[in-house]
Amino acid sequence: MANPANPSPNESDEPQREHRPRVLKGGSIITGISNSEVGCTLRNQHEGGAELKVTLEARVPDRFLLYVPLDGIAYRCEVRWRRNDRIGVQFTGTEPKPRLHYG
Repeated sequence: MANPANPSPNESDEPQREHRPRVLKGGSIITGISNSEVGCTLRNQHEGGAELKVTLEARVPDRFLLYVPLDGIAYRCEVRWRRNDRIGVQFTGTEPKPRLHYG
């Protein structure tokens, strides 16, 4: 029988954090009507989101399209957190490769 004072990890009220495999992929954050781009590096990626590394000067909106040439797909993203040059994003959908992208 489980001890209520020391619940087992499976009995905890905290949600399990999804495993986030480390990756090193280049990407482009596509913003605005003019489809301006901000280069980034994906540091980890999982089904529901990713951690991006950007320059400190980068102006990244709260919602954007992330094109990852290696995946051949664009992810609709919503920023979940920001820390220095790192941004955590949640994927909210996918789109085909942007038509005007050179990669």
